[in-house]
Amino acid sequence: MTINRRKFLKTSALGTLSFAIPSLTLSQIDLGSATISTISDGAITLPGSLSFDSSMPSGELEVILKDFDLSKDELTRECNLTLFDNGTKKVLFDAGAGVYFLSGMGNIIESLEVIDLSTDDITDVVFTHAHPDHIWGVLDDFDDLTFQNANYHIGRTEWEYWFDTETVNKVREDRIAMAVGAKRRLEALEENINLFDSNDEIIDGIKALLTPGHSPGHMSFEVGKLSQKALIVGDALNNHHVAFRKPEWISAGLDQDPNLAANTRKKLLQKIVFEQLKIVGFHLPNGGIGHVEKIGAVSYTHLTLPTTPYV
Repeated sequence: MTINRRKFLKTSALGTLSFAIPSLTLSQIDLGSATISTISDGAITLPGSLSFDSSMPSGELEVILKDFDLSKDELTRECNLTLFDNGTKKVLFDAGAGVYFLSGMGNIIESLEVIDLSTDDITDVVFTHAHPDHIWGVLDDFDDLTFQNANYHIGRTEWEYWFDTETVNKVREDRIAMAVGAKRRLEALEENINLFDSNDEIIDGIKALLTPGHSPGHMSFEVGKLSQKALIVGDALNNHHVAFRKPEWISAGLDQDPNLAANTRKKLLQKIVFEQLKIVGFHLPNGGIGHVEKIGAVSYTHLTLPTTPYV
């Protein structure tokens, strides 16, 4: 029997499946015209200083840390890919980290296996932005496309920024590898990429919304129809504590344009509360599906929604 690269990768993934299953967070909500599932790519552990900027008032920050039982030194966050299924298309939002980023991530193949899907079942991959934990997984161990039957979609501003050969010379030093990695993966997609702008309906039931700051062209997505809608926020709301309690606080460690990101958070939270939207966040807890309540003049809280677990 001939084993090609794809079969070898799938076999390797299945060999480690028993170790991956216990950590997977898989949940689902019904939007009537479609379902949304969150599928774990693993978890990312980073220094707390990347989230807790030195400009944050120490006394107020300590209260938040205590309320959420967080360490200021280190944070581990879920990485939740979103699967939109309308019966015709299976649309994956972001591609995960792949095997070349950080340990504890790159579990998308195993996670799809848990729900009886393979990478070949994905019809479309839509990127919120081109940071490593969202796009590096588009290439597998052999630098082949992970989702070989998919069409790919990314916002025009994000594409132009990372595809620009000068970007690597403009980013700060600790983001050079990010820029090089993004360009290499976008080059692999160049022949099969759809560029879109804010407010475009890129697929039936999926509308793009520009939410910049975390990255130059970061996109969120309104999914569903009529009153049954949800908002996929990517990293525009990239934690469940400071981003909600103090959306105006800047985070220069994670956001490429911290002031713009803070302004985006404030507007986005106002929209979510006013329209009573369910939200799905890449780094939000318990699978990332929840809703938002306002708890003060400019403060909010994220509440996990009851979901239907796969496992």
